[in-house]
Amino acid sequence: MTLAIYGVTRKFPREELYGLTSQLRRSAASIGANIAEGSGRRSSNEICRFLQIARGSASEGEYHILLARDLKYLDEEEFHHLSRQADEVQRMLTALIKSLRPANNDTQAADGRPQDKRADFAHCS
Repeated sequence: MTLAIYGVTRKFPREELYGLTSQLRRSAASIGANIAEGSGRRSSNEICRFLQIARGSASEGEYHILLARDLKYLDEEEFHHLSRQADEVQRMLTALIKSLRPANNDTQAADGRPQDKRADFAHCS
């Protein structure tokens, strides 16, 4: 996805070099960088934190792709291709994060009532 983003942003207007072009490239490059950084960590919690940051960067990139299409910097084919890639990356990251979580993500409060850990934003354990 990152290489595709760099490819299509080459044709963006020059005035967007420090705007949308930079933001789209940064969010795309951040996905892989956070996965790499997380893989070098010792605990599952740390790994998951970086995977969640990577997922956030993929979501940010998806928004920038939509904006680029709305500004007519991307044609429909480029937009659909990049949107599918962003969606696939997000799904893969979500599945990886879920695979690192314990089977039961609910905990009990001190009074014994179930307490949800906000699974989408909680660390893996």
